[in-house]
Amino acid sequence: MSAGSETGLRIDQLVTSGTFSLDGGTWDVDNNVWIVGNDQECVVIDPAHDAAAIAAAVAGRKVTAILLTHGHDDHIAAVGEFRGLVNAPVYLNREDWMLWDRVFPGTEPDQGIDDGDTLDVAGARLVALHTPGHSPGSVSFYLAAEGTVFTGDTLFQGGPGATGRSFSDFPTIVESIKSRLLTLPADTVVRTGHGDSTSVGAEAPQLEEWIARGH
Repeated sequence: MSAGSETGLRIDQLVTSGTFSLDGGTWDVDNNVWIVGNDQECVVIDPAHDAAAIAAAVAGRKVTAILLTHGHDDHIAAVGEFRGLVNAPVYLNREDWMLWDRVFPGTEPDQGIDDGDTLDVAGARLVALHTPGHSPGSVSFYLAAEGTVFTGDTLFQGGPGATGRSFSDFPTIVESIKSRLLTLPADTVVRTGHGDSTSVGAEAPQLEEWIARGH
């Protein structure tokens, strides 16, 4: 599935399937992989589970960066293979490098990514928003030109990402959503790490309900 614009920039979505493991448990999951670019170049956000299928979706374009919203294994376990297939640098906020080390011991991503960092692709600019809570180094990527934000597992349709496992914190994720995501224009499309997309305007009225329920 893809969405395009008059500039030739398009957003392709690929859903891949695999597992997520943390704190001694393992769960089956479907992940959203986002490819942002034009016919010549692109960035790939969270190339999960199936490196070969994602490389096929890239279809020969130059991958200028692999952007990771966070370091959980369902989002990163295929990154080593994918990086080898497309020869692109991997970006991950340094606060999640300890999660990377659990999957790829003794190695590091190519680059840290901090709040406010920018990355240009196909004439458009992605801005990194540090949105901790689901993990310490969770980052969302705001693409103002397309009116969209890639939130990883920070914000979903219907609420925040999970905070019941190690390295996560509910008050922190609520503050991230409140101050960094719900302040974006109401018509901003929220493209998530799992499940259906939503919008800032659809989610903002539910904030107090999430706080009250505690997840």
